[in-house]
Amino acid sequence: MSSEMRTEVRRHYARTAGMEVRGAAGACCAGKVTTEADARGYTGDQLSAIPPESDMGLGCGNPTALGELRPGETVVDLGSGGGIDCFLAARKVGPAGRVIGVDMTPEMIDRARAAARKNGFSNVEFRLGEIESLPLADSSVDVIISNCVINLSTEKERVFREAFRVLKPGGRLMISDIMLREKLPERLATNAALFAGCVAGAVLEEDYLHMMREAGLSRVTVAREKETEDMFGPADEASLLKQAPDLTRDELKRLKKSIVSVQLTAQK
Repeated sequence: MSSEMRTEVRRHYARTAGMEVRGAAGACCAGKVTTEADARGYTGDQLSAIPPESDMGLGCGNPTALGELRPGETVVDLGSGGGIDCFLAARKVGPAGRVIGVDMTPEMIDRARAAARKNGFSNVEFRLGEIESLPLADSSVDVIISNCVINLSTEKERVFREAFRVLKPGGRLMISDIMLREKLPERLATNAALFAGCVAGAVLEEDYLHMMREAGLSRVTVAREKETEDMFGPADEASLLKQAPDLTRDELKRLKKSIVSVQLTAQK
């Protein structure tokens, strides 16, 4: 990841980690607060069973709903943020299982660790690290999950190679992420603020799936796909236009239609 992009992403999520409300404007993949649970694939029962401070209104889908997590398994969340998916996974793998959240933003790690301590989640831990160089041993993980994070890396091929490395033979991936139906104009693709907002870092869906297969992953399957146009409210549009002054409203309208939320699975 380029230094400029990495710095902007870390700064963006350090600020987000300090926010108290969910669905904060400008957060990656944040939806409208009134519909965010449905839009992101979480039920009311799921959200009521986890620390409320772990749900920051981020994400573009619920990766824990893409497949069964079994008692005793080890699960790793790439870019764990406030810990929402880690806490959901922890309930499924039980006390004999283990969930590890990896995030490169110290403020997010602090927030998630505090939530785990406060709410007695002893089978969850959070590690400071980068998804391009995971702080995990080879063949040590049963399942990898990730929610609207891999698009933030400029080294996606490396992310998938690392996922392949740490998965056990037969291990699974369950990913929700933002992808594109058409490429962005170059001036937008290199905008650091749009990158941190989960727009500029997204790639074409076919390129994303190709990178996964090239890393050695098999059975790469798209489980769900939907347009994300409804995820951009007036505040989000205003934020995007402010961050990218050369982005016109007509371009934004077209851009919104080209962005898709994709949920997929794969196996080592």
